[in-house]
Amino acid sequence: MKTDIKEKELRPMSGGVMLLLLILGILAGTAAFVAGILLSVRTGKDMPGVVIGVAGALIGWVVCPVLMAGLKIVKPNEARVFTLFGKYYGTVKESGFYYVNPFVTSFSPTYNEAYKAAQAKTKEMQAEGKTAVVSVGVGKGISLKTQTLDNRRQKVNDVLGNPIIIGAVVIWHVENPTLAAFAVENYVEFLNIQTDSTIRNIARLYPYDVFDDDDDDDGVQEKTLRSSAIEIADMMRDELQKRVSSAGLAIEEVRITHLAYSEEIAAAMLQRQQAVAIIAARQKIVDGAVGMVKMAIEKLNEDEVVALDEERKAAMVSNLLVVLCGNKDAQPVVNSGSIY
Repeated sequence: MKTDIKEKELRPMSGGVMLLLLILGILAGTAAFVAGILLSVRTGKDMPGVVIGVAGALIGWVVCPVLMAGLKIVKPNEARVFTLFGKYYGTVKESGFYYVNPFVTSFSPTYNEAYKAAQAKTKEMQAEGKTAVVSVGVGKGISLKTQTLDNRRQKVNDVLGNPIIIGAVVIWHVENPTLAAFAVENYVEFLNIQTDSTIRNIARLYPYDVFDDDDDDDGVQEKTLRSSAIEIADMMRDELQKRVSSAGLAIEEVRITHLAYSEEIAAAMLQRQQAVAIIAARQKIVDGAVGMVKMAIEKLNEDEVVALDEERKAAMVSNLLVVLCGNKDAQPVVNSGSIY
């Protein structure tokens, strides 16, 4: 997507000075009109007084009010994009009170969309016999403030085909108001659609999570949506920036706000996670128990506390492992006779 329009930043004159001049022009025109009437009355000649009066009326009541249309206010962190007879005229980014060509008009895609929506709502209310009081509610400027787009939760499939629910927020601002106004129909709607597409495409490249049996043979853990959320969010930001840069938008940050398995597989995946956790815990317990049994046998042999043959060692190892690896506390049986 390309546009031949290049941003032209305007440096218009102060609106306060021009407003003062226009007020003086209105007062001067009114005074000339009154003076023309008095001159006609005093001299008895109509022509000079009529000429002066008509000229004063045109200047004070027609020309000056028309020129006042060039007075524009630009709010802080706002830009005004102007067009003149259908052509791009220039952009004002600095806040203040200015005077520009009185025939230029401010162009804002969001204003146009809001105006269309207001008109549709007005017609709907009039058709129902209600009083139409719907207003546009937005200015004709393009906001340069940092804004947040809350992307709705959407269902996608990860790289393993598991359905997941993912949601994100996008921190963004308008960097080039001229492109935002003319490169796309509505830059807010454009950003919303591109955000949906980007999140879906990136989420499909990675698994939600990996388990021990899914690890690579070389022991390298691959990126997942759950464990590498920050890195994947940065990838989403870079990809989204490429998509919306032609519309004059700058993406500051993308954050994943919601991530979960879809309802239809959530219970099954929870059982799998629990099974993996139980296996890992059991493996840890067994490793510790084998170490303790080995240490006990070595101590008995070193101190020559008791001499055990291989069969007795096997029985001792079995008993110790049962005690150390069991889920419940062992109930000891005291042997008051021979150790055999």
